Amino acid sequence: MPSFPRLRGFILFALVPLLGGCNAVLLSPSGDIALQQRNLIIISTVLMLLIIVPVIALTFLFAWRYRETNKAAHYDPEWNHSTVLELLIWAAPLLIIIALGAVTWVSTHQLDPYRPLARLSEGRTIPPDTKPLVVEVVALDWKWLFLYPEQGIATVNEMAAPVDRPIQFKITSSSVMNSFFVPALAGQIYAMPGMQTTLHAVINHPGTYEGLSANYSGAGFSGMRFAFHGLDQAGFDKWVAYARAAGSTLSRETYLQLEQPSERNPVTRYASVAPGLFDAIVNRCVEPNRMCMRDVMAIDAQGGLGIPGVYNVTSLDPAVRERLGLTQTPPRQYVGSMCTSPAQLLL
Repeated sequence: MPSFPRLRGFILFALVPLLGGCNAVLLSPSGDIALQQRNLIIISTVLMLLIIVPVIALTFLFAWRYRETNKAAHYDPEWNHSTVLELLIWAAPLLIIIALGAVTWVSTHQLDPYRPLARLSEGRTIPPDTKPLVVEVVALDWKWLFLYPEQGIATVNEMAAPVDRPIQFKITSSSVMNSFFVPALAGQIYAMPGMQTTLHAVINHPGTYEGLSANYSGAGFSGMRFAFHGLDQAGFDKWVAYARAAGSTLSRETYLQLEQPSERNPVTRYASVAPGLFDAIVNRCVEPNRMCMRDVMAIDAQGGLGIPGVYNVTSLDPAVRERLGLTQTPPRQYVGSMCTSPAQLLL
């Protein structure tokens, strides 16, 4: 038994070469945005190692040189300052911090997910009049819904895009906060209910890549994965035609059933989508006779549905308005009532 730990360590060491077969997708991405993010990671790591590696090496060197048994090492108990050493200690880290700050500042703006792409890849500009492919993404419990407004189709747990065509993702969630992540394409972007986030990206190489949820969202989180297909234009057109041949329609009623929690859903395709469905999902008003968030916020912007006597929405009298310098601004208003048709009142 005493030899078992050594044998186990030897076996683990022997298995290390097998790691060469692993696919480190973050270090070998297929999309330009992910590639730039990979380069940023490498540059930042190298800059930090310029300090870390010498410090670690000098730690071992000093420990060896000034060990107790080394009688040849000079010992000066009165030493307290070295200008050269101070310059080395402070100047090198300061230069590294300045370099990291410059790289981070530039890349933060260049890789802003809300910023439209400036290129397809290094040395390749976007052709004039190129229209990005719009994909509306909805994080459900526990599956992904993709809407293609230009093509008029929808899919569950599968998406595709043409190679070298910019993609504009519009991302939201049906219930809890989630995270949309295709490692080969770009970094993760949060999906939040009642909000829309955006990601601009491009895939540069054909293939099938894994997409996943990168934010824990409950029991079915581990199975919340989908396939992302990078295709040429002919392959993408064929994929769209195959989805249209599915024959079913993603109506609002169908969506309300789809958003119910379920795990490890198979790929599902819809040939058509109810008009304005994604906008209704974002505004939390897919159900009939439910006021959309944008309408509620518009009412709030006008003062709300409160009683005129509520102090924070009522108009001030002329004397107070003059004292506050508000004579040139219109008085605050409020919504007095909401009109509803008799048919809606019966529902």
